[in-house]
Amino acid sequence: MIKILADSTCDLSPELVEKYNIGIIPLYVRLGDEEYKDGMNIAPQDLYAWSDEHGQTPKTAAPSVEDVEQFLSKDSDDEYIVFTISASMSASFNNCRLAAEDLEICDRVHVIDSANLSTGIGLQVLYAAELAAKGMSASEVVDEVMAIRDKVRASFVIDTLIYLHRGGRCSGLAALVGGALKLHPRIAVSDGAMHPEKKYRGKDVKYVMDYVKDMENDLLSARPERVFITHSGCKKEIVDSVYNYLNGLNHFNEILETNAGAVVSSHCGPGTLGVLFIAE
Repeated sequence: MIKILADSTCDLSPELVEKYNIGIIPLYVRLGDEEYKDGMNIAPQDLYAWSDEHGQTPKTAAPSVEDVEQFLSKDSDDEYIVFTISASMSASFNNCRLAAEDLEICDRVHVIDSANLSTGIGLQVLYAAELAAKGMSASEVVDEVMAIRDKVRASFVIDTLIYLHRGGRCSGLAALVGGALKLHPRIAVSDGAMHPEKKYRGKDVKYVMDYVKDMENDLLSARPERVFITHSGCKKEIVDSVYNYLNGLNHFNEILETNAGAVVSSHCGPGTLGVLFIAE
């Protein structure tokens, strides 16, 4: 039997996790001396409140090797396909590999560096789950996922630069900071890292819709299976506007809305929204 696992930064909703039978390995979020598990005992609203009070960005940490081992069985014939956030952003990938080595089951554990984050990982996870359900072997599923990994298009438009700037997670961001806090940059993932691509101005619905409409040609040529709207607590009217726009393209079979978890939200801050899909 093939079991699909992903670390919690995949930002899949509980409904999708249940539907596709995905095992979720939580990362850690640290607020001062307190430690929490992403998706289990902390919500993004909690960390925003703490960050505003202390003027600091929360710290995050990968699951330990021992944490990962709890999701793997040494005494079964199951094969595992494990997805992690980009190896350049976290030790999650390496710790999953070490867990397989420690249990001496490397032949049954396939760890995939998604080279992505949030539902940029989630898109790969669902694709793998669908292929496994069709009867493909684990190695065949891995080969198919690797063939589309670089076609995943993950980008976000940021409401506030403060969190990314404090966390130092985005190369080139410093050029946007300083007297420019009213800018809303589009951050895209490429080569496993985040990079600023474009700047937007204006208020909520306007700059978010400018960001989405800039992608229209790419959206219309994307794989039609699904597109994600993933956000860190945006107003309903903003999310609805994006959904209605995507629906009006008459291109995607499925438009999925998910909320960013605490780890992703701790770096991008509140009001972030992304549209994520796989290019054809």
